[in-house]
Amino acid sequence: MAPKRLVIEMGMGVDQHGQDPTVAAARAVRNAIAHNALPGVWEVAGLGHPNEMLVDVQVAVPFPDAVRQDEVLAVLPFGQKTLTLEDGGMVVVGKAIAELDDKNDDMYVAIAAVTVSIPE
Repeated sequence: MAPKRLVIEMGMGVDQHGQDPTVAAARAVRNAIAHNALPGVWEVAGLGHPNEMLVDVQVAVPFPDAVRQDEVLAVLPFGQKTLTLEDGGMVVVGKAIAELDDKNDDMYVAIAAVTVSIPE
């Protein structure tokens, strides 16, 4: 049977300096999970440990092929994690600052959806 979804959390992340899509993606995932608690994992779903939950992450970010997936998933403290990356987000013109090792004026914006499910 298919897993049952408990919650879908959305977030946004920006790398203002450094032009690193991994930084933007990780910040988007962190933002998505930053202000929640999931007591339903135990109280309703009856899981014995949070690593039993399924955590599916979708991130739309500029240059998804350059994202270091393990660093994005490391933001999640628990769960059986999967990550799907797709081209999206935004590239916004900011201002390069030499001391911050900027390559150009670009800022990368990523959006994330984190879906927490329980196995059937």
